[in-house]
Amino acid sequence: MAEQNLGGTNMKVAVVGATGLVGTKMLQVLAERNFPVTEIVPVASERSVGKEVSFKAKNYTVVSMEDGIVAKPAVAIFSAGGSTSLEWAPKFAAAGIRVIDNSSAWRMDPTKKLVVPEVNANVLTSEDFIIANPNCSTIQMVVALQPLHTRYKIKRVVVSTYQSVTGTGKKAVDQLFNERKNIAGEMAYKYQIDLNVIPQIDVFLDNGYTKEEMKMVNETKKIMQDDSIRVTATTVRIPVVGGHSESVNIEFENDFDLATVKSILENAPGIIVQDDIANQQYPMPLWAHEKDEVFVGRLRRDETQANTLNMWIVSDNLRKGAATNAVQIAEHLLAEGIIH
Repeated sequence: MAEQNLGGTNMKVAVVGATGLVGTKMLQVLAERNFPVTEIVPVASERSVGKEVSFKAKNYTVVSMEDGIVAKPAVAIFSAGGSTSLEWAPKFAAAGIRVIDNSSAWRMDPTKKLVVPEVNANVLTSEDFIIANPNCSTIQMVVALQPLHTRYKIKRVVVSTYQSVTGTGKKAVDQLFNERKNIAGEMAYKYQIDLNVIPQIDVFLDNGYTKEEMKMVNETKKIMQDDSIRVTATTVRIPVVGGHSESVNIEFENDFDLATVKSILENAPGIIVQDDIANQQYPMPLWAHEKDEVFVGRLRRDETQANTLNMWIVSDNLRKGAATNAVQIAEHLLAEGIIH
């Protein structure tokens, strides 16, 4: 687990949505990566105000949105849903607080930056007060795509995802384990998820794709700053806790050598290559759970089409797909002196 050396700087940090699945993970990642926090300001909805959360063996009382602003943190990491972010992120920003938002509210807003630090941290400036954290499935894919795009130029990406129930939240995790124990309970999904696969994540749009699928299409182009990359996606929910997996087929403009591809990925930031088929070593959610890196394997040439690569990408969706990426954005702002 990467621990950052950020000198003697200290600061007040708000986590908005602190009692949720991702908010809890944000607190854990801030502690593990040793972000220089002087005080945590846990913020949540009115029904959670007064509850306590723990950070580095110290308890903090959950406060309201208004009190979160009054506390004047240097940065507020939001994971409280799109409508909350649309209403409150501008109010935090107006008070001079840097907002890193994990919802879909600001991702495709042309005035807001959509950031994966390994790919495009360089776009951030002191003018940015609301910064969007991308969708979990997009984050892990672009971390693996970017170094290959730099070398070979990507023309087209075909991706199918195998996504953990943790991407839906605690209610979905409870549904899975209730079904596993044959206990009746609240349903996060329309259908049973245990012993099943649901080829729908988020709502369907007019074009027949889901919102999650179109997020991957649109966010990839924005993060990689290249509208010429064609992306088509199928996103699927599977009965797994702790990691999203993706089968990705990439067509390049230029031909490649597999050994070079492997070397490029091994030397790229945030990637661990697990590609030893002789010993049946490849990425799995089991290995990625509670890790910050993106795991890449099953590297092989598509034998049906020129200049085309198949690969398998796995990452912990609550960490790199959400909390870790947000904290890495904060680390970059700190390193650049944008927050202090």
